[in-house]
Amino acid sequence: MNYSLPADDAWTSSSYSQGNGGECVEWAPAHAALTGQVLLRDSKTPHAPHLTLTPESFAGLVSLAKARG
Repeated sequence: MNYSLPADDAWTSSSYSQGNGGECVEWAPAHAALTGQVLLRDSKTPHAPHLTLTPESFAGLVSLAKARG
C-alpha cells in the first residue's frame, strides 16, 4: 500500500525532547497504527527526509537510546 506522509499535526515528539527544548525526533503514532510503519523525522527540519522503520526496529532503536542515555 502507498500512504502519504502524515500532516504536521500528526507527529509527536518524545517525552525527552519535550523536556529539552523540543529539538529531537518526532514520530507519527497514528500512521504506525494504520500501516505498521514507524516514521521518524528530525523536529528541527520536519520537511527533510525521514526514516521508515518496522515496529521491531523502532523498539531496538529506543532500547539503544535508553542504554546509551
